[in-house]
Amino acid sequence: MPQDRRDETLPELRHRTFDDALGRRIVDTHIWAVREGLRGADAYHLFDGYCQRLVIDGIPLWRAHAAMETLHPQWNGYGYTWRRDLNAIAPENYPHGDENEQIFVTSPFYALMQRARAGEDTPALRRRIENGPEECDFPILEEFHALGATDYLAQIFVYGEMGDRSQGTGIAYSFTIDRKGGFSDDDMTLVQATLPALSLAMKAHAGHVIASGLLGAYLGEDAGRRVHAGSILRGSVDNLRAVIWYADIRGFTAVSDTAPGPVVVELLNEIFEILTASLRERGGQVLKFIGDAMLAIFPFEDADRAETCRRALDAALEAIGKIEALSAARVAAGGPVAPVDLALHLGNVLYGNVGAIDRLDFTVIGPAINEVARIEALCQPLGRAVLVSAEFVEGMKGADSRLKSLGRHALRGVKERKEIFALELRATPA
Repeated sequence: MPQDRRDETLPELRHRTFDDALGRRIVDTHIWAVREGLRGADAYHLFDGYCQRLVIDGIPLWRAHAAMETLHPQWNGYGYTWRRDLNAIAPENYPHGDENEQIFVTSPFYALMQRARAGEDTPALRRRIENGPEECDFPILEEFHALGATDYLAQIFVYGEMGDRSQGTGIAYSFTIDRKGGFSDDDMTLVQATLPALSLAMKAHAGHVIASGLLGAYLGEDAGRRVHAGSILRGSVDNLRAVIWYADIRGFTAVSDTAPGPVVVELLNEIFEILTASLRERGGQVLKFIGDAMLAIFPFEDADRAETCRRALDAALEAIGKIEALSAARVAAGGPVAPVDLALHLGNVLYGNVGAIDRLDFTVIGPAINEVARIEALCQPLGRAVLVSAEFVEGMKGADSRLKSLGRHALRGVKERKEIFALELRATPA
């Protein structure tokens, strides 16, 4: 992309001495950014601190923004906006999707990204907004001009090679002021000389955010946090008391044999989203999706056992109700449906790293895990969508009108017959 003639007004960095006032400000800001990065400051506090330092150094910031791409199945990126009237930072996340993409392609950041892809090193642009419409060639600049802004500077720093998303692709900044005459030459030198140090500190935090987000998305929030904190040795496990939740889609093989692949994936995603959503606000942790099945736990301490059981039961009731509604909607639309069978059990589990030396899984093991799967297998022959164990009912410390005993039943691989209870689906959540 050819460089806009207006970008030629950006001064080159010609400051060659650091023994004057401007030089000391540059050095002080460099030292501050390096120290903050080494101590692990997050991007929020790094950018807020940087903006505060610019104001102290005499730059009349009106608004500043920093944005980074990330690797996350839900978010395409995140950003921070500093505003003088609030003297505070507003964080924001950018979801994947066409709507945000359409906004991005009309922004100065997109134009700078195109120049970076063309090989330009740390491209920047400046717009003297107070000069009128000819300087407001992006919608956001028209908005800033109407609000009284006078000058605008944007710059991006690419991490590594363009297209390498292992650390995101980089970071973009913009700074807007409302002083007549805009940025001085010293203002421009200070910002452009210190942004590289800030960007390195921001990159360190970006790597942490990416790793945390991916571990949480693929291992679960608690398991991901433990792995990121250093729980990585094979065989290192903890003993937990937990409610165990096991859900399986009934008749999924028949659906996958007859429906197109994308339709099957869509159905899986809709069902898993409903199941997971019912757990989020109730303390449940999804450990894994096993084909068309889902395993989750509700860890508890003895004092919270009864309340944890009630939350798990409420989650099951809510989930099955929403899956029934989903099935009705899909039938009306002519799409495939599949009911879900769900079992709840309570017991001791081992929670931690299991596997080969070079391929580990952070999971739960123990007899209780096998038993909950055997209980779920009884749902279809007993004609029930949700079954719970006697241990679970005992954990509730009292009878629950929503549960009905179905007598004692044999579980494959378990010596003694177990009393099984069914959840009445028309009951009201506690």
